[in-house]
Amino acid sequence: MNYLAHLHLAPDEAQARVGNLLGDFIKPAYAGHLPPALQAGLRLHLQIDQYTDQHPLIRAARPWFHPSRQRFAGILLDIFFDHFLARDWGQWHPQPLTTFTQQVYAELFSHWDYLPPRLQHNLPAMQQEDWLGGYRELARIERVLAGFARFRLSRPTPFAAGFLDLQANYAEFGALFQAFYPQLQAHVAQLLAPQAECGNSPKQA
Repeated sequence: MNYLAHLHLAPDEAQARVGNLLGDFIKPAYAGHLPPALQAGLRLHLQIDQYTDQHPLIRAARPWFHPSRQRFAGILLDIFFDHFLARDWGQWHPQPLTTFTQQVYAELFSHWDYLPPRLQHNLPAMQQEDWLGGYRELARIERVLAGFARFRLSRPTPFAAGFLDLQANYAEFGALFQAFYPQLQAHVAQLLAPQAECGNSPKQA
């Protein structure tokens, strides 16, 4: 899962959302300085990623990618799924998408001291341009893929051309998301159930 999905899947509490997002920026071995609630969110992030990577539906989608990009299939799917979540947001969350994303930006600013430098650097532009809400637009996804390939990968790759795979199999990827995401939500609910029984887990959105 990518940024928007992790934020959506987190319990409905600021530190849970922030911690879940931090899982894309901070490795667990370097998270000891974070407050316990942020560390719990980061652990949930890793559990979500593990479940997703091992799920049969996700593995079955590998042939939809060009052979040169199949090794990036998991990362590409994460970004594609944020598009389908944003596109059909009203199906998954009662708040308007813009309301949710602006709330998230405010929560991130309120936890500024715990954010890694890369996230601090990008956060003002994220809020001003509503990067998360922009995932509903295919043009934004194309820019995200190009930026990821340019700044997050250590050598030239065909990663950015993954947008061609999305275009060629758009309906299939959308159907995959519709089939997989409820299963992921149910898995997250199971992970959080022991905390809820102890009265420690906030209500999910």
